[in-house]
Amino acid sequence: MPDREPNREPAREDREQKSSETEAERRRRRAVFLRELTEARELRDRVQPRRAKTARLRHAMRMRTFRW
Repeated sequence: MPDREPNREPAREDREQKSSETEAERRRRRAVFLRELTEARELRDRVQPRRAKTARLRHAMRMRTFRW
């Protein structure tokens, strides 16, 4: 009976090529996500200035008490 195990070398090359494409796609999606997240934060800060101010003060307090 012939060996049924396929040669794995082409699959590995395909996987490496797809992983590099996937990495580039992942980075592009991440950049879009971070851009939209920043835009959403800016919108929230404009719409709710009081909440934005308290969040800013809270963040500043956290940074002051953080030990390097």
